[in-house]
Amino acid sequence: MSKFYRIANSVWESLKISLRALGINKTRSVLTATCIVIGIVSVTTMSTTIDGIDRSFENSMSMLGQNVIYVEKWPWGLGSGEYRWWEYRNRPDMKIDYADQLEETSRFASAVSASSNRNVTVRFEDTYANGVMLQGATETITQTSTMDIAEGRFFTVEEERTGANVVVMGQSVSDALFDLEYPLGKQVRIAGQRFLVIGLLERQGSFLGLEDIDNQVIIPMSAFQEIYGTRTGVRLIVKFPSEEAQLEGEYEIEGLMRRIRQLDPMEENDFAINKPEAFRQQYESMTFAIYGIGIFLTSLALFIGGIGVMNIMFVSVRERTKEIGIRKAVGAKAWEILGQFLVEATIICMVGGLIGVALSVITTQVINQFFVAYMSWQTVALAFGICTLVGLAFGFLPAYRAAKSDPIESLRYE
Repeated sequence: MSKFYRIANSVWESLKISLRALGINKTRSVLTATCIVIGIVSVTTMSTTIDGIDRSFENSMSMLGQNVIYVEKWPWGLGSGEYRWWEYRNRPDMKIDYADQLEETSRFASAVSASSNRNVTVRFEDTYANGVMLQGATETITQTSTMDIAEGRFFTVEEERTGANVVVMGQSVSDALFDLEYPLGKQVRIAGQRFLVIGLLERQGSFLGLEDIDNQVIIPMSAFQEIYGTRTGVRLIVKFPSEEAQLEGEYEIEGLMRRIRQLDPMEENDFAINKPEAFRQQYESMTFAIYGIGIFLTSLALFIGGIGVMNIMFVSVRERTKEIGIRKAVGAKAWEILGQFLVEATIICMVGGLIGVALSVITTQVINQFFVAYMSWQTVALAFGICTLVGLAFGFLPAYRAAKSDPIESLRYE
């Protein structure tokens, strides 16, 4: 028990001596902590940005839907070595009636929809919303996507077939056009035509932190065709009831599309089957590079900060050589001297970590104005854990030198 008491008392005394020494050398302590601040801000900024990207990516993947595939003219990810745009450009366009044919003949698909989109300006009286994504879609789009109606309703099969001028609106467009008014029942103008607002979509957020998904309006595909035709391209979305059904259904849809397009067995597909997993593969390769660069830069910043702590601690040990000799002369053990300087180095790093985390909170808010970032308690714990490790690792050599110094020589030091 007495040994435990001595250890506890030694730790408490080391803490008091360390705080007193840091208080005496305020300028030196601040400069040393600044090195750690830079390192911790680098670590937490990287971590919060990657966490934000991860959360945004998962939310974006959920927007694309689960157990779905997209049948289109163009493949996704045209940055690879298979980028043969001239071949893709000459492919025949997708047709809307393919959706009905696939739904009628597929054994695995639970729903098939068709959509086409383009950017437009939407007007209500004298108020304009620019850069709005107008989506023409079949009524089954609600079954193949994750969009839900917050208020009102979606258009019916009859409205889609007759090309009724009705529109379902995203929250961002509603906010831009109807500041204080209730949008349902109002008429807006799209391409010079009046459309009745019949529904509001639930707020979805942004795709990959870049594109505002709520900045869209949806009208029946037939109404879209009357205005723009299908020159902007048609996308087919095929929904499957389960992951197992999707694995089988992908091959079935490919075969059905080849039959619809009347392709010979030796001919290549003149269409693309795109899957959300393609985004995941590209994302994983991108984040691997980000992690690698981030770890290198943050390690470099922490190493520089640690070297600064080590240098200052060596100076502190040299300046307090006589104090070390006196403590040893009155009975202090080597491990007590070691602990004293390790505590001092750790306190400097912890103070730097506290300031760094505070600055990182501000940095996270700034990043969120332009991109995505998210600070979790794990990130804060990581920051303080790193501070402790840096203090112990880079403070060990100076502390060890102090602990092993000869008390007689230390007392003679001037």
